[in-house]
Amino acid sequence: FCKRLYYLSGEFDNKNVYSQLKDFLQKVDQDHTTHSNFFFYLATAPSFFGQIVEHLAEVGLMEEDNHHWRRVIIEKPFGHDVDSARLLNQQLLKVAKEKQIYRIDHYLGKETVQNILAFRFANGIFEPIWNRRYIDHVQISVAETVGVERRGSYYDQAGALRDMVPNHIMQLISLTSMEPPVSFHADAVRDEQGKILHAIQQWSSEEVLTKTVRGQYGPGMIDGQHLPGYREEEDVPRDSKTETFVAMKLQIDNWRWADVPFYLRTGKRLAAQNTHIVIQFRRAPFVLFRDTPVENLMPNQLVLHISPEEGISLQFAAKVPGPIMRLGAVDMNFEYADYFGVQPSTGYERLLHDCMIGDQTLFQRADMVEAGWCVVSPVLDVWKALPPRNFPNYAAGTWGPKEADELLERDGRHWRNFEK
Repeated sequence: FCKRLYYLSGEFDNKNVYSQLKDFLQKVDQDHTTHSNFFFYLATAPSFFGQIVEHLAEVGLMEEDNHHWRRVIIEKPFGHDVDSARLLNQQLLKVAKEKQIYRIDHYLGKETVQNILAFRFANGIFEPIWNRRYIDHVQISVAETVGVERRGSYYDQAGALRDMVPNHIMQLISLTSMEPPVSFHADAVRDEQGKILHAIQQWSSEEVLTKTVRGQYGPGMIDGQHLPGYREEEDVPRDSKTETFVAMKLQIDNWRWADVPFYLRTGKRLAAQNTHIVIQFRRAPFVLFRDTPVENLMPNQLVLHISPEEGISLQFAAKVPGPIMRLGAVDMNFEYADYFGVQPSTGYERLLHDCMIGDQTLFQRADMVEAGWCVVSPVLDVWKALPPRNFPNYAAGTWGPKEADELLERDGRHWRNFEK
């Protein structure tokens, strides 16, 4: 393996470096018989993405002929707002085809994320009830216990909204709510995802104030360990207004999901590391239980556990043994590790392999990126115009600011939290 590692140094804006890279790759190609198939992984600051691809194209490194391929992988963030995302896409598409551009999101490499499609469309008992008639609401949570982890200078420019919502969470929303594609070919799947992203209702300035919540963590405790607040982290200004927590209430304006709210939240330094999707079904009629000690009927919940444990659980009611009619909540659990063994994976392994074989199913397309930014743009505008006055507003080791709980409580609902 070490004999196949090479290093070439140079500045990104030095055109001579790209000529040297071309010559260098030709020698590597001869030595290892790689058939002139290359992908370029841009693990760089986003401001260099367009410039690097342009220079690669200038020396012919993006040209595909004689049945060989040339691809470029781009890490998020894909722009910092909708205008910059459009500009980046235009810059890339001037010198490369869409089929050569792989916008990577490691969340989509996780088995449970990919299993959303298999679970929905391969099981006849779930797809018929996956709609507004039977589903009350959907919750998507991406909770992290870590802080900014020495990325303070980057994170303070990005914030939780830009860092997580237009990419990670929009992908989870679209896979959860999309219509059945005509096939599992990349563009067939992404066409349906794109329709969902375009169908998400955009907020007015007034709606941003009532349907979104932002927070920033202060000092707190996790596992008995005292942790500093965000403003005390390295490379973070002591008066920073950057959010480390976001919660939102979204509506998808189509036939399947009309009037079904999608609640999402993501944050740093929360009580547990957990990524999950909760599908809460409508309650059954209470008529049958009216003359029994049962005071109310609990809703059924289907939970897709994405990280750190991967699996699916279904919560339903069962009679508690005894002479009196009492109901208790029980769970049926499926864990990948129990059935298929443990295969440690970050998600990148699968995605890099997909790039090698030319499968773009799990990579974002230009129109999807722009649609995701269109959803959050009104929020960015309002939050910029009205800086927060109460930061920090949640302690490290909690589930975020109280306003996030109130967002659901106003609708008679509550978050499903999974502790360690």
